[in-house]
Amino acid sequence: MIDVASLKDIKTAKNKAENTETETAAPREPKIDNLGRSYATGKRKNASARVWIKKGKGKITVNGRPVETFFARPVLRMVINQPFEATKTSGEFDVICTVKGGGLSGQAGAVRHGISKALDLYNPDNHTVLRREGFLTRDSRVVERKKYGKRKARRSFQFSKR
Repeated sequence: MIDVASLKDIKTAKNKAENTETETAAPREPKIDNLGRSYATGKRKNASARVWIKKGKGKITVNGRPVETFFARPVLRMVINQPFEATKTSGEFDVICTVKGGGLSGQAGAVRHGISKALDLYNPDNHTVLRREGFLTRDSRVVERKKYGKRKARRSFQFSKR
């Protein structure tokens, strides 16, 4: 028969073992290349963006054009700047990105996802903030395919009784 004292000793030994495992997990190292840049790929819908960030004055270039001309709508520029506002690093990083596929909204979401991942790689301390805001999660929603016998993906043709 096992007494209560020995059960408590076993539980405390397990807790100590779990604590040492979590303490030994080394903090992640920043991934920065020899030019001082951090690279990440962001995706949304059918758009994919390749993003490089480096310390600078806050200049954002998309496909060789300034962000104000590429994303003319203020809402899209706000979407792109959300990771910087969440990490309180507005105006500290220059962003150079190339984006392909999809429409403007999907491309802006892809750039935001890429910037978030690059910020996480540049400074791993930003990870919890970016994860909590949902910027590191790839939005996997894409347009549903059209089915045969349907007008759109799910919409049927209008029914006529006569």
